[in-house]
Amino acid sequence: MFIKQLYTKCLSEAAYYIESNGEAAVIDPLRDTEAYIELAKERNATIRYIFETHFHADFVSGHIDLAQKTGAEIIYGPETTTGFKVHVAKDGEIFSLGKLLLEVIHTPGHTLESSCFLLKDENAKAHAIFTGDTLFVGDVGRPDLSSGNMSKEELAAIMYDTIQNKIMPLADDIIVYPAHGAGSSCGKNLGPNTFSTIGEEKRSNYALQPQTKELFIKSITEGLTDAPRYFAINAEINKSGYESLDAVKAKALTALDVNEFENKIAMDVTVLDTRPAAVFTHGFIPGSIFIGLEGRFAEWAGSILSFEKPILLVTLPGQEEETVVRLARVGFSNIGGYLKGGFNAWQDSGKPIDMIIDVEADELAMDIPHDPNLQVVDVRKEIEFADGHVKDALNLPLSDMNDIVLIAGLEENQNLYIHCAGGYRSVIASSLLKKQGYHNLRNVLGGWGKIKEEKAIKTAKEVSVLN
Repeated sequence: MFIKQLYTKCLSEAAYYIESNGEAAVIDPLRDTEAYIELAKERNATIRYIFETHFHADFVSGHIDLAQKTGAEIIYGPETTTGFKVHVAKDGEIFSLGKLLLEVIHTPGHTLESSCFLLKDENAKAHAIFTGDTLFVGDVGRPDLSSGNMSKEELAAIMYDTIQNKIMPLADDIIVYPAHGAGSSCGKNLGPNTFSTIGEEKRSNYALQPQTKELFIKSITEGLTDAPRYFAINAEINKSGYESLDAVKAKALTALDVNEFENKIAMDVTVLDTRPAAVFTHGFIPGSIFIGLEGRFAEWAGSILSFEKPILLVTLPGQEEETVVRLARVGFSNIGGYLKGGFNAWQDSGKPIDMIIDVEADELAMDIPHDPNLQVVDVRKEIEFADGHVKDALNLPLSDMNDIVLIAGLEENQNLYIHCAGGYRSVIASSLLKKQGYHNLRNVLGGWGKIKEEKAIKTAKEVSVLN
């Protein structure tokens, strides 16, 4: 028996490769499937099955591409309807894999089709369970992402029955392999580890503690933030089908010289710059949106960028394909090419450029008492802001900055000082504000982490939000 977790940190996503006697299965693969194919090749194995725990909302699965390239069968649990060929398994259905068995356990709650896959060893003893978004380390899947007509409370009630009837009876020594770890928006309390055991979750997971159905519903529904807007789009793509990643890359990896790039900008497109934040602020193509590859790139791309507009890329040389793949993981396929030679080629040609002024936290401290038009704009989440912020700062979460009405509340005569927790989100926000015509702004390097060290800067908390 061979099991490998393939964890993608920027998505907090875990796929799994399982193998026995030359037969392999992949659970919840990403859209870029080369890693699974190469692993099977290295181990002289054949990928026989692709198991999907549910219709993922936070990324586009590689199930269709992987099936086409390997001939493997796609397996979903009960209550599944797709726009492509799959095997819809029954609850309790068993699939053999070499000397191993995989049992389908229908576990609705996160979504109606959600299922777990119980792996049994050569002696038919339960060894591990692949829980998808049903059970995480420290949490369960949020019940508000289903595309159906059921409320989050109704799905939470179903999740309660799932936990009590399907999860709690499992043996304590069974290893839990979830689809996500800390940082994922598919739950609200995910722990730092990427695997656990049933026994440990029974002891420490708040959702598995003895409680009434009513209290359970309350505990897993309260405090949920709005799901990123791309979640519904990705779930539908996974359900309906998609263009192959190879076809997306063939179109996207078109090198455009400066003049070709400039001509395309004149059309209704998005110019996406993925260079590091510290590089971007020193010079970029006017109107560009910054989302650096060094952060949670895919998540912010899906939350901010339009799925309708073609995307043109400005990257560091050699990062073009990586950028395309990471965009495709969250459903972007309309990518019209990249700037040949990167930003340097644009700058060397004498084309106009824009910049964002970076300031240190101590400069902000010096400016606050002397500038009546100074406005600190904090782009962290509401809960982060509530836990500590600059007094009189405006909280404008990055996830809301597509709302033109909210941005319109900023005054043209204000001197805007933009910050986040550490300096990544603030540069994204600054690029969005620049694109909307706000040019009198500063990016605070190091964000709140540095600001809170400045004793001269008055801070506050929002106790009502924290409670």
